[in-house]
Amino acid sequence: MSINLSKFGFIKRDTPRDINLDPLQTGGVLTPEARHALQEWGDGYSVCDYCGGALDEIKTPPIYDFVHKALPEFLGCDHVRITNGAREAKFAVMHSICKEGDWVVMDGNAHYSSLVAAQRARLNVKLVEKTPAPEYKITLEKYAQAIEEVKREAGRPPALALLTYPDGNYGNLADVKAISRLVHDNGIPFLVNGAYAIGRMPFNAKDLGADFVAGSGHKSMSASGPIGVLGVSEEYAPIVLEKSKTHKTKEIELLGCTARGATIMTMIASFPAVYERARPENWQKEVENARWLSAQLENLGLRQMGDKPHNHDLMFFEAMPLYEISQKTDRYFLYREMKARSIHGIKPGLTKNFKISTFGVGREKLGIVADAFKEIIKKYNAC
Repeated sequence: MSINLSKFGFIKRDTPRDINLDPLQTGGVLTPEARHALQEWGDGYSVCDYCGGALDEIKTPPIYDFVHKALPEFLGCDHVRITNGAREAKFAVMHSICKEGDWVVMDGNAHYSSLVAAQRARLNVKLVEKTPAPEYKITLEKYAQAIEEVKREAGRPPALALLTYPDGNYGNLADVKAISRLVHDNGIPFLVNGAYAIGRMPFNAKDLGADFVAGSGHKSMSASGPIGVLGVSEEYAPIVLEKSKTHKTKEIELLGCTARGATIMTMIASFPAVYERARPENWQKEVENARWLSAQLENLGLRQMGDKPHNHDLMFFEAMPLYEISQKTDRYFLYREMKARSIHGIKPGLTKNFKISTFGVGREKLGIVADAFKEIIKKYNAC
């Protein structure tokens, strides 16, 4: 045999996680119940033992109650389905609602997967221009301008509008309700990508004016990935959730079934904790913690970009003091120094700018983070 089997088997993560600031991970850290579920339900398509033909119809374990009762109330949607991630939810909407060659308007801060989903559906994309640095905001005026540009270029309104809420770069929260009214006044269906919202903060699709919502279980609902949620209004459910003519229980856009094992069961296991943490009073504490750390880092000469005062745990910093140090040492010094302090989340080699998330970290550990930045800057400036 030519395969070197010694490379495989159990592999331990070598990144420190005593304090985790990675925006991709803070909202996805498993609860103790989910870790137990991961071991219990980790064998392949484990829930299929109980399936009569459709994942969301499984009564035991209570996937039916979760998908058709708990999640619609939690998301403020008429219908919810589980997907293999937020990008699959976005694609399902685009592919079913739009026709090849149609136009989609989306914010200039949109995640790359939103553009790729549109490209996969053979759609044209018009990006809403964002304001210059340091805010990078998506405004109602620029959204209206993009819609009018599509009307002039295509001779008809866009087939779909998308807003990233918040965006995954700066953690900005656009005026989603005003944008929803604008979009609907133009007769356009509205999709909100809430990958960094659903499971972290209060979120209600109907209150926001969304016809569709996409969420991420592994980013923001303490689930083992990849897994996402798709919310659909009653008006569009017959289109998005259309069933196969040959396989009567299978929904076409979901390719029949999606999360069939540990992913759905860890999401269910974490749901009571996720439900509680998304309450307004708990979310406000998270926002206050983010603002506190932002102020501490700005006192050291870093610059937080995006909304101010900030309204989300995800933040983007321009860090010229650290970049200047990297020019005298090397670009990996920050990663090494943070790793030595068991702080994870800033990608290796980044010093000039980086993203972090404070979600679930807590004020005590954020104090350790602030002290770490202070110590590192002082150490290298003294050299």
